[in-house]
Amino acid sequence: MARSERVNLAEKLARFSDRWSPKVVETLDGYGIKLVKVQGEFVWHSHSEEDELFLVLDGGFRMDFRDRQVDLAAGEMIVVPRGVEHKPFAAEECSVLLFERRGVVNTGDAEAGALTRPERQLV
Repeated sequence: MARSERVNLAEKLARFSDRWSPKVVETLDGYGIKLVKVQGEFVWHSHSEEDELFLVLDGGFRMDFRDRQVDLAAGEMIVVPRGVEHKPFAAEECSVLLFERRGVVNTGDAEAGALTRPERQLV
């Protein structure tokens, strides 16, 4: 997919309103660059084989870990190492850029449920 074209993230974010449903906007060496809108509480999960990068574009959210919480604001990012259990939470809608391997299930090792989404391309 790598197209050598400019990608306007605000324009891409304006194309969808659903939450907790990452959309691939570009790829890089087998990784998906994804946009997602979050609000409310996600599920506890981990990814045994993949690290995840979360970059806050707008708003803010909290990443819960079993032993601590990390608050993130626009312009801040966090990398969750593979195998580390985590649970995102956002009191208000927040826009996030994700960087993770293509094909990664958004709910990781958690049992598939209402928040499990297939990977989708956003044109």
